[in-house]
Amino acid sequence: MKLEEMIAEIEALGKTCSCGHKHHHIPIETMYIGTNAFEKCSSFLIEKEFKCVLLVADENTYEAAGEKLAESLRNANLEYSVCTIKPNKMGDVVADEVSIVQALIEIDAHVDVLMAVGSGTIHDITRFCSAKTGKPFISIPTAASVDGFTSLGAPLIVRGVKKTFQTVSPIALFADIHVLINAPKEMTAAGFSDMLAKYTSLADWSFGRLIADEPYCPLAASITKEALDYSVEHVDQIAAGDEEGIRILLASLIQSGLAMLLFGQSHPASGGEHHLSHYWEMELLQNKRRQVLHGAKVGISSVMLAKLYNDWLSSGKLLPHALKDKSEKVAEIVATIPNKEQLRTLLQKVGGATAPEELGISEELVNRSLKEAHLLRERFTMLKCYNSGL
Repeated sequence: MKLEEMIAEIEALGKTCSCGHKHHHIPIETMYIGTNAFEKCSSFLIEKEFKCVLLVADENTYEAAGEKLAESLRNANLEYSVCTIKPNKMGDVVADEVSIVQALIEIDAHVDVLMAVGSGTIHDITRFCSAKTGKPFISIPTAASVDGFTSLGAPLIVRGVKKTFQTVSPIALFADIHVLINAPKEMTAAGFSDMLAKYTSLADWSFGRLIADEPYCPLAASITKEALDYSVEHVDQIAAGDEEGIRILLASLIQSGLAMLLFGQSHPASGGEHHLSHYWEMELLQNKRRQVLHGAKVGISSVMLAKLYNDWLSSGKLLPHALKDKSEKVAEIVATIPNKEQLRTLLQKVGGATAPEELGISEELVNRSLKEAHLLRERFTMLKCYNSGL
């Protein structure tokens, strides 16, 4: 399916969904993955009559894609400027107050459109600035590493705490396939790991609906599950890192983002595994340690929760007596999560990390996060139930 057809189909299905939850319009006008993505991007800018463009990137992503994109803009006689987000003292580019202010300073009245040239962090910074300034933004992925390119959410670090803001989605996406293929292999592995984490996020969402009557949309869930299955079925091609495998992975990540965009929240793709990841990220920042790729963290967190949820179910302590009538349905939900060895095998195929210690996450931090990470969000996951006993 072509990317534009994907949007049209999701929009059409949203109009017929009877879940009762508000379905959000998908304002993305076009998406393209190919060898001449930057030329198509320039043509789109001309068509939209945008004259002044601000590229938001970091040093690595500007070298990977920004230079070639800038050349295309020059050839199209388009005016542009570049905001290169500076790394923090640990050498990491972080979506925090400092980075946001740096980008906002570069957005003057002459700028018509922003371009996020990078992966997750650059997109989070750009989409937040886009929402605050009213300037539209365009997604230029430099690696198939996260599912947030097309979503509304911008996870930011504010005063040392990870918080997700609902902002805006891009109006278009253009991905150069050669840039994606040449991205570091660990970023591709992180992208697949981010998709694999949907096993636990979808299970947590179903659990929250069953136990706490959280808002739920079966359409958004099915769109996410379809993207998850598509990537898992093609894991060998993704592991090979060839053009077809990378297209499949990015298309899956985009589809997951569209499900979140349709629902208006991150429930379809973010459960207890993301809370653990955010907790670890905050801890590393507070201790002035280098950051770890988001996808790598949520992939490992999903392995951990697969074991935790299955062990918890087997112990018979999953639900208090008042909710025992729901035990069978909870068991069905937990059964949708592959066991930890199956998940580890899939992660190993793409060269991804499979245990916290491989990322420098200590056993003490793991144990603490399993007890406290659920406090980061109000969302009712099995991890929250595990700790609160309802």
